[in-house]
Amino acid sequence: MLYYLFFEQLFPYFTPFRVFRYVTFRTALASLTALLICLVVGPWLIARLKEFQIGQYIREEGPRSHQDKAGTPTMGGVLINVAILVPTLLWANLSNVLVWMVILATLGFGLVGFLDDYYKIRRQRSQGLSGRTKLYLQILISFLVGMGLVFLTIRGNYSTNLSVPFFKSFTPDLLIHSLMENPYTYPLAFGFFLLFVVLVIVGTSNAVNLTDGLDGLAAGCSIVAAGALTVLCYVTGHAVFARYLELQYIPQVAEVTIFCGAMVGACMGFLWYNSHPAEIFMGDVGSLALGGAIGTVAVIIKQEILLLLIAGVFVAEALSVILQVASFQLWGRRLFHMAPLHHHFEMKGWSESKVIIRFWIAALVLALFSLSTLKLR
Repeated sequence: MLYYLFFEQLFPYFTPFRVFRYVTFRTALASLTALLICLVVGPWLIARLKEFQIGQYIREEGPRSHQDKAGTPTMGGVLINVAILVPTLLWANLSNVLVWMVILATLGFGLVGFLDDYYKIRRQRSQGLSGRTKLYLQILISFLVGMGLVFLTIRGNYSTNLSVPFFKSFTPDLLIHSLMENPYTYPLAFGFFLLFVVLVIVGTSNAVNLTDGLDGLAAGCSIVAAGALTVLCYVTGHAVFARYLELQYIPQVAEVTIFCGAMVGACMGFLWYNSHPAEIFMGDVGSLALGGAIGTVAVIIKQEILLLLIAGVFVAEALSVILQVASFQLWGRRLFHMAPLHHHFEMKGWSESKVIIRFWIAALVLALFSLSTLKLR
């Protein structure tokens, strides 16, 4: 909106408004706007949640120290969603279809999380929507994202070539155009691509959700992941940098940088109130939305493989749960003291703040290494 006002309407009459054409400038503004929204609205939201007694229910099988957190206001992810979407609408070029794709995906996953949190509060227990219902809704949203990308590819406005770390020329096409020369292979090609998109987005969303178990853990790791994606979006949408780094050049992706910048600012602002000891929890409305947004951006810029490093902490948390369940089902024993992974270290005697900070450090190291792979090719 403000991009249209300042650059499209007022620039011809006041040339300094030229600065609004630059993605870097608008990304900085989006990040600061998101941070300001969180800092200003945060106290009001915490007060309202306490007034309506919207508190967190703690699962009984978790660490005993977490029982003291029962009743802490939850559903703070509503603030994260607002702080991401409002700056994006203000500072991004809204004629860009990829911007709308990440906006709608974030809203969709946020709505699923909101319903889950709502039913938890209504039923006054730690179980909201059934796992199957949540999964089906997440798959539906991810499928729609994939269909949107298929439509853009058919129109020639998008490339589905996958970027592979450490390789310059190996960029496999996920839609398998060579097979699509035969009409009978269309379902196979589309099905493979859509399945891949669904696995990445749904997996990332649930991985962030599993990480959201300690004060500020998910928010801090999301700042790091969103920051790395901000850099990747910018270089992917910049002709000179993309050519220099031998990345796929996708011009429309440049505007998604503004969304990522808003995500960084929103997580920073939320962390102000979510840091240990937390005054508010993000709930599923925040964690599912953040995970869905991170996964969708990674799919759009074709960095799904690099996402394994960018979101390394989230991946480790999800794998710990998968391995724990598989080990217990197959052999009747547990690999970890407790899953997800952050609870394992708590059970080993690490304090909550130590677990959080060390996981933040690990997230930062992994994100920096992921960015270094842009030249290690």
